[in-house]
Amino acid sequence: MQYTLKKSLGQHFLKDENICKMIVAALQENPFERLMEVGPGGGALTKYLLPLKDIDFKAVELDDEKVAYLELTYPGIRGKIIHKSILDIDAPFEGIFTVVGNFPYNISSQILFKVLEWKEQVPVMIGMFQKEVAQRIVSGPGSKVYGILSVLVQTFYEVDYLFDVPPGSFNPPPKVMSGMIRLKRKVTSIPVKSERSLFILVKAAFNQRRKMLRNALKSLFDEEVLKHELFNKRAEQLSIEQFAALTFQMR
Repeated sequence: MQYTLKKSLGQHFLKDENICKMIVAALQENPFERLMEVGPGGGALTKYLLPLKDIDFKAVELDDEKVAYLELTYPGIRGKIIHKSILDIDAPFEGIFTVVGNFPYNISSQILFKVLEWKEQVPVMIGMFQKEVAQRIVSGPGSKVYGILSVLVQTFYEVDYLFDVPPGSFNPPPKVMSGMIRLKRKVTSIPVKSERSLFILVKAAFNQRRKMLRNALKSLFDEEVLKHELFNKRAEQLSIEQFAALTFQMR
């Protein structure tokens, strides 16, 4: 059985066996009992994940044709596919689980927000992103690409850029370089007033990243607070800890 590639779903399927083995090796550095693969597609990575011993495995795949193809090609996957979009499902397991995947690039940031929603249950995520998105997630203060994703993810997770994945590793080859990153839940997370406050603060700060924070954030703080010299800075100059601390002073 053959399958077709759907541009509308941002499908670029891995075909490089070495990259698949590198992903599995990175995955096995942190033990897990439950694993969810996002977007198994043609099963390049799935065929290495299914035989892992004593692992409760589930795969999330929206595309009918890929579900049929996977069930035919890898009979062991029957009953383990969640036939929906990752963005529409509840956590697939009751307890702690690890997330892995070659994420569809058109929804990769939204997948990250989904993982953040589940962070109490997800100690480790290993995911493939467009390289520039991957760099944005792992970048620190002072970098041109440091932004909303960097702060929100790094408040709760340690992030590592694992390796580049060239276009030739996929079918069809994307026009961009890809990158594999790992998120590991922080042992002690940085305290915030609330996740909602952090999100509102970081979004407002970076939506006007060229402005001084005093101007970008004036609707969120009292005038007295805004006199602090920290507000002379721009969003990209603040550390994750400084953003988190500011949430406690918001109106």
